[in-house]
Amino acid sequence: MNTNLKYKDSLFSFLFSDPENLRELYSAIEGVTLPPDAPIEINTLSDILYMDQVNDISFTIENRLVVLIEHQSTINQNMPLRLLLYIARIYEKIIDHDRIYNTKLEKIPTPEFIVLYNGKAPYPDHTELKLSSAFINAGDLRKTKIFPLELTVQVYNINHGRNPGLLKNSETLNGYSFFLRKVREYHKELLPKYEKEKETSGKKEIDKKALNNEAVKKAIEYCINHDIMKEFLKTHSSEVFNMLLTEWNWDDAQRVWREEAWEDGREERELEIARNALAEGASIEFIQKITGLCLETVEKIKAEM
Repeated sequence: MNTNLKYKDSLFSFLFSDPENLRELYSAIEGVTLPPDAPIEINTLSDILYMDQVNDISFTIENRLVVLIEHQSTINQNMPLRLLLYIARIYEKIIDHDRIYNTKLEKIPTPEFIVLYNGKAPYPDHTELKLSSAFINAGDLRKTKIFPLELTVQVYNINHGRNPGLLKNSETLNGYSFFLRKVREYHKELLPKYEKEKETSGKKEIDKKALNNEAVKKAIEYCINHDIMKEFLKTHSSEVFNMLLTEWNWDDAQRVWREEAWEDGREERELEIARNALAEGASIEFIQKITGLCLETVEKIKAEM
């Protein structure tokens, strides 16, 4: 599915492409203080052919750490796999290819993987996603506690009011989170007005573009008037306005929501089939075959029963 529903991502990348904002953000996440003279080099991946950004933000700190930060409005369980592919390409960019054939050990910057979540669905303040969860034989590997490859992603909920310590220590992230909340609030507040206009005009649908335009405009004005990301929004208001509008396609969004709802329903049906089959004494191998569920999931259902 190629639809880009992460209408906040370009704004996120634009805002945190400033090394000083990155310094502040990383310090807040990790609970450290990066000295102002610690060099930060941004190496975000891009598709040169299409002039498009591949990942959200990646950067090195003093050539010791390589940090990948992704922003998501929905949690994608495949983020460890995606970040694995990203980090391989980033290492290709920052490491001299010929040196990997030397017999002497080539030291590389230590990777860190971070996802910042700002969606509507409830989510804990902090959790981890692991690449090993995707392995087909993950259950067997956990018994031996030996994983041939692992990648751990730290996920933080940055919705306004969540992770107060993190947001308090990053004024930029706090302002960003608050601004997005205001966009949502104005969207909800203005919706009845546009629904009434639809009824009086006899149109089949509300004017979604006008609704989004007004919600974003009001959020920008509110934040400037209340000194929230004031200088950034005053300087880049037109870019911010366009970023929050051009990437949001209501038709695509509704189509994807329907597909996701169907997928969620299918998964629940598979779980129900597994429960019923276990109750009838079916083997785990048989249940795996008829449902497509992984061994770990079926074993967990059996344990719970």
